[in-house]
Order: sequence, then structure tokens, then C-alpha cells
Amino acid sequence: MTNLIRVHVFISGRVQGVGYRLNTERQARHLGIKGWVQNLFDGRVEAVFEGTESQIAAMLAWCRQGPLSAQVKDVAATLEQPEGCDRFEVRY
Repeated sequence: MTNLIRVHVFISGRVQGVGYRLNTERQARHLGIKGWVQNLFDGRVEAVFEGTESQIAAMLAWCRQGPLSAQVKDVAATLEQPEGCDRFEVRY
């Protein structure tokens, strides 16, 4: 089995009020990624993704674009130890 990796991501720009979280959830589920996504009070979106290296690379590439109405300025990702998330969820 391929090794699982985990990234903790902060996305900045115009990423709230544009469907970013729900589209992130759709994309993550499409790619088979586990984890979560939530809005932060400072206007950024925070997410954790767990998957294979290729799954994570595809997810980060998507995050740099986001949904059509988003304007992503930065995607900062940090590797962490996998925790074995069992699904992908939107946190409110």
C-alpha cells in the first residue's frame, strides 16, 4: 500500500462566500482524500488533507485555482503526521 501523507493547508484570497468549502469537499471526495475544511474568522480557509502523494498533489493544484468565483492569493501547506481520518467533512 502507498504511504499516507497529511498536509495542513491555509488558503487566502477571496475564498469565503464563493462556495470554496463545498467545492473543496466535492474535489476531495472525487480524489478519495480524507480530512476536513473550514472557514476562519480572518477570511482564510483552513483544511487538512490525507491521501497518497499523487492525491495530495492533485488536491493542492485544485486549491490554487478553487471554484470559478474564488480569487486565490496563496496556498500554504505544511506536512504533518497522518492521523487516519475516516472521511472528508466540512466544518462549520
